[in-house]
Amino acid sequence: MPLDKIEDISIYGYCDDRGTDAYNNWLSQERANTIKQKFVDRGIADSIIKNSDGKGELLLTRLDDVGSEVQRTLNRKVEIIVSLLEPRVVPKEAIAEEKELEETKDRYKTFEDEPIVKGDRILLKNILFKTNYSYIHGKSRKDLNKLAKYLAAHPEIIFKIQGHVCCVDHGRDGINLKTGKRNLSEARAKFIYDYLADHGVAKKRMRYQGFGSRFPLGGDPKDDKRVEILVTYVKKVKPKKK
Repeated sequence: MPLDKIEDISIYGYCDDRGTDAYNNWLSQERANTIKQKFVDRGIADSIIKNSDGKGELLLTRLDDVGSEVQRTLNRKVEIIVSLLEPRVVPKEAIAEEKELEETKDRYKTFEDEPIVKGDRILLKNILFKTNYSYIHGKSRKDLNKLAKYLAAHPEIIFKIQGHVCCVDHGRDGINLKTGKRNLSEARAKFIYDYLADHGVAKKRMRYQGFGSRFPLGGDPKDDKRVEILVTYVKKVKPKKK
């Protein structure tokens, strides 16, 4: 099975009813850990393995000599549960959008590089998120306030907020440790969206998206953990009457 089809893996170890509860709990956990290590040794990312737990002993339901021994043998086991990703249906509009993103992912401007035009991509390089969470470090709030002030003062700019993460295999998204959902890039983009909306930027001007780890920049992996703004339209501003 291709690894990029797997959402997550759960591993559960069990043992028979012989031995103490403490020993059986330890033994079942060791069995789960052994299988997990086998998977990791064969290239399966640790982040994909959601659970690796020992469940202790399974009690007998048959008491005859032959039946109980057969059942004890079957109870000494490890269960592996594989959850598959839902098939990703990409509409034509999204295909074109992702192609554009691939072609422009390392060509950035700043809002100081006026005039701002459709297709400009701005990297929010000083807005840093706490690792595995969708909220920013306190030191980044000053820059986010500056961004909100600029965008509130330029209502002609229509844009998308695009989140990316690093260091996840097969283009997948990271796990948001606050919610347990694998949508970290989208959650970070939404954080920026909500913050801007709370600071005077009209929601109708914005969209937010998460692209997981599908678009690395090709340099230091830590630089792939980023949020960008893509300008999708710039309205013509009527000159002020004198």
